[in-house]
Order: sequence, then structure tokens, then C-alpha cells
Amino acid sequence: MAEGNIVIVRYYDHILFKDALSSGVLRPVVRETVGWLEYENTEYLRIVWERYAEPIIGEESRLRTTGLAIRKSDIIELRKLR
Repeated sequence: MAEGNIVIVRYYDHILFKDALSSGVLRPVVRETVGWLEYENTEYLRIVWERYAEPIIGEESRLRTTGLAIRKSDIIELRKLR
């Protein structure tokens, strides 16, 4: 899939627990996200959810993004939306 495409990703998310009375019911949960595919290699991909469309404070603001890096082994489904 090409970098820059808008994608939807369904993946297993890890659960952090501490001092749980019963850990038997705790397991990774399925989550999904939508964003721009910013980077992909054989181990993981990086999705950007939010970015500046144009610099508003200066060129540095264009570099600021928010997103998620997901291990490919945790991906259930990856679809191009556009």
C-alpha cells in the first residue's frame, strides 16, 4: 500500500493491568483507527490521525503530527479508503 493513502486498520491492542484480582478475563482487544499511512516496513506501520494542513505558527508546526505505530503481527485488517 502506498504511503499517503487514507486507510482503516483493525488491530489487537494490548491491555495493561496492575493488581488485578483475576487476570483470566484480560486479553488484547480489537480496536480500529483511520488515518494517513505515513510509513510502512516489514515490522510495523505508522498511521497519522491529525496533522496541520498548513503551517500556522511557522515551518515547525508542519512537522507536528499525532498518530499510532502498529506492529504488523497485531493487524487484523488493513484497507485503503481512498
